[in-house]
Amino acid sequence: MLVLALSVCLATTPATCKEVNLTYLAEYATPMQCMRFGQPEVAKWHLTHPGWQVKKWRCVPADRLEKSI
Repeated sequence: MLVLALSVCLATTPATCKEVNLTYLAEYATPMQCMRFGQPEVAKWHLTHPGWQVKKWRCVPADRLEKSI
């Protein structure tokens, strides 16, 4: 399983940042598919969290998430 790992910062206070992890539900998705089809998921998250700006995002295997951050 892949996780969408987002780095987000407050729009009004750009120095206030955090990591947000979204589970990418396509169980057998490849990293390339995650990058292609994950973008709409990132956009959905952004729409429901208007005070935050997504600075970057990436696809990370769930079992390696702790090691990549």
